[in-house]
Amino acid sequence: MTEPAALAHEAIHETVVSILADRAKGRLLDVPAGEGALAKRLKRLGFDVACCDLYPEIFRLDGVEIRSGNLDTRLPYDDGDFGTVVCVEGLEHIENPSNAIAEFARLTVSDGCLIVSVPNIMNIEERLKWLFSGYTSHFKPLSRPTLDAISREFPSMEEIALHVNPIGYSELRFLLEKYGFEIVGTYRDKKKKNTWAFWPLAFLIRFVSKFSSKGRRSERWTDELNSDEVLLGGNTLIFEARKL
Repeated sequence: MTEPAALAHEAIHETVVSILADRAKGRLLDVPAGEGALAKRLKRLGFDVACCDLYPEIFRLDGVEIRSGNLDTRLPYDDGDFGTVVCVEGLEHIENPSNAIAEFARLTVSDGCLIVSVPNIMNIEERLKWLFSGYTSHFKPLSRPTLDAISREFPSMEEIALHVNPIGYSELRFLLEKYGFEIVGTYRDKKKKNTWAFWPLAFLIRFVSKFSSKGRRSERWTDELNSDEVLLGGNTLIFEARKL
């Protein structure tokens, strides 16, 4: 079988592997699994990996179970089947991220681990792009010419390329806490090369935020939204969460 190719950026996989490297190994779900590139690395770490994807026909990793599953519906596993769930490059492609997080909560054992990533629409570069263009790099208008081009490149599998849900830090944190997860850490995939150019503006944003009371900043997650991982983060924001 052909070696599985990474559909996400390698830096995202590297970050996920570094988060899980020292964790207790056990049964792990990778969804959406794509061709199986991340699953291969997680299997090498010692996890008992199961995979799920809307298009299981593209999966290329031998010796690992793959099931058909849709993050917008019920996933084909029993309650508490996994100690760890990994969802990389998934939530932005679906209509109902709330359902997906609820499913991850159902599938994860108490004190289990969830790793989930979303495009970082809240870094300073993306905030400026939104200001000047009305859209961000990862969520451009889905015009008819754009949809036609995606259909030609991914016939009958358009969801692989469609970014339909611009979910950011605040929305994802709300859903994680709503369904019984506690955030352990947030990470960026990698630093952007031109971040230094935005340091003066980042300093100004942080300086102005200090005029809000400590209680207001806590209530609005201001310090978290202005953290290095979010404000000065890369293209992808990665959450590590624990099931309470």
